[in-house]
Amino acid sequence: MIEWLWYRRSWINWLFAPLALLFALLTTARRGLYRAGWIRSYRAPVPVIVVGNITVGGNGKTPVVLWLVDLLTKAGYRPGVVSRGYGGKAPHYPYLLHSAATAAEAGDEPVLIYQRCGCPVAVAPKRASAVQLLVEQCGVDVIICDDGLQHYALQRDIELAVMDGERRLGNGWLMPMGPLRETPSRLRQVMAVICNGGQARPDEIKMSLQPAPLRNVRTNHVAIITGAVDALAGIGYPPRFFNSLLQQGYALNQQVAYADHQQFNAGELQQRFALRPLIMTEKDAVKCRDFALENWWYLPVTAQLPDKFATRLLAQLKELRHGTGL
Repeated sequence: MIEWLWYRRSWINWLFAPLALLFALLTTARRGLYRAGWIRSYRAPVPVIVVGNITVGGNGKTPVVLWLVDLLTKAGYRPGVVSRGYGGKAPHYPYLLHSAATAAEAGDEPVLIYQRCGCPVAVAPKRASAVQLLVEQCGVDVIICDDGLQHYALQRDIELAVMDGERRLGNGWLMPMGPLRETPSRLRQVMAVICNGGQARPDEIKMSLQPAPLRNVRTNHVAIITGAVDALAGIGYPPRFFNSLLQQGYALNQQVAYADHQQFNAGELQQRFALRPLIMTEKDAVKCRDFALENWWYLPVTAQLPDKFATRLLAQLKELRHGTGL
């Protein structure tokens, strides 16, 4: 219900106005204290790139992180990724991912990033400790902070804000009246606003998601699936995934949405999705691999961004490294 209200303006929204005002005062004061140095923040010895957004819900940050890792690796850097590890409970923090790390320990998105890229990934509620671990133990020379735009305890050199091009800023109000974590003016302070789908504005960077062939959740083998299928999505905005499958010509029998980062019940999924092939997101697949049925598949996607933007980002990063003597 609350998410339904966030993307329209109604008299009901105004019931939450006092809470939205309190939220605005607290977030503004918190950021001001960090900027004034009254609350200490951590400065990493290597450049830090933050990928985030100012709205609640899935905007496409993880594909941007994957794109950055690939871009930086090809340019000769040794990138590492830090994340809060939302949805996971690690045995200790900071937690360095390894081949046997699970989504229950590290969160689904960090596991996805590690399995796809193979770069060092560390999670911790205090991102600074994860950064220190990657620099000291893994020798990374640039940090990518996944979903850290509002994590002001970690200083950053480059900020990238990802926006859902279809939903954009919703009704334009702060939580809980609307979906905004910060006011729209915050977007003027980032290096770039990346528009995921929809119609990008002249001052935004257009991003599209390129689907790859389906892969089996259990074996990772590639296959082509025909006929009726079921679809599952436990992400911030499931309709985007379902629509992408429809656009690719899949005939969807069931379209089942779960909460973002939800831990699945193996028995419930096996019973619900036993009759037809099931297609899910890659983020969901990392949570289902141990109990997946043979006809369960996931759809990898790759972010496509302009070459000019990649060149601009690498040039700015080169200036940063030169300034720090790296």
